[in-house]
Amino acid sequence: MKKLSLGYSPCPNDTFIFYALAHKKVRGSVEFSETLKDVETLNRMALRGELDVTKVSFSAFCHLRKDYCLLHSGSALGRGCGPLIVAKDRINIADLAGKKIAIPGKMTTAYLLLQLFDHDIRNVVEMRFDRIMNAVSMGTVDAGLIIHEGRFTYPKYGLMELVDLGEWWEEETGLTIPLGGIVAKRGLGAEVINEVDRMLKKSVEFAFANRSMTRDYIKEHAQELDDEVIDQHIGLYVNDYTLDIGDGVAAVRELLKRAEELHLVPHSDKNIFID
Repeated sequence: MKKLSLGYSPCPNDTFIFYALAHKKVRGSVEFSETLKDVETLNRMALRGELDVTKVSFSAFCHLRKDYCLLHSGSALGRGCGPLIVAKDRINIADLAGKKIAIPGKMTTAYLLLQLFDHDIRNVVEMRFDRIMNAVSMGTVDAGLIIHEGRFTYPKYGLMELVDLGEWWEEETGLTIPLGGIVAKRGLGAEVINEVDRMLKKSVEFAFANRSMTRDYIKEHAQELDDEVIDQHIGLYVNDYTLDIGDGVAAVRELLKRAEELHLVPHSDKNIFID
């Protein structure tokens, strides 16, 4: 049986959808060896070709299309789920370009959306996503770009929302917010890639049907252990697009197009999915 390296984040939406694969509740012609890392680390690992199948930001996928294709299952898209810019004190939006902003990584979709929102923002500091709110609260940076469960917990740090980049994207394009997806090495071949896609969809279906069974695994890895926050997180980032990206691929294509037009990412003629 073929064994593939599989990367995903410790965030509740990923541990939820990958629970069945990790615990062999879904069977197929391949097996997986899991690596759990924050999404920016996974982005960098994929850029080095270290993982056969992995969660990545759609921003990173812009740089990976030569060697990786997108799977139809496992993506994080939706509405009302975008990254936020937060600060301790009110900052005029026009002044953001002159402020020091913490970001969760230059390969994250959050940072790409920030660049699309304001091309002049360049004074950024990269740090792990779960350290950003504390850095803003302590005054180490002027503002922070937050993702994941930070969307629900930032008020606990005495912070306020300045910009909802997801809301901006939706108003600008009318499309869903494309955050991240699951990619596979093209070199695996169509047969293996389609089998992985099938198994992943079954894993998502299993999670929806057996939510309570996934809870201990989610809590084992979650930054925020509060059940309500975990449920909010999963409810926001796991939806019908996670089962099958379907027409959500239009949002991915629009993100890639806009990033290419501004020369933020390299151009590629590769099909998003396996040929």
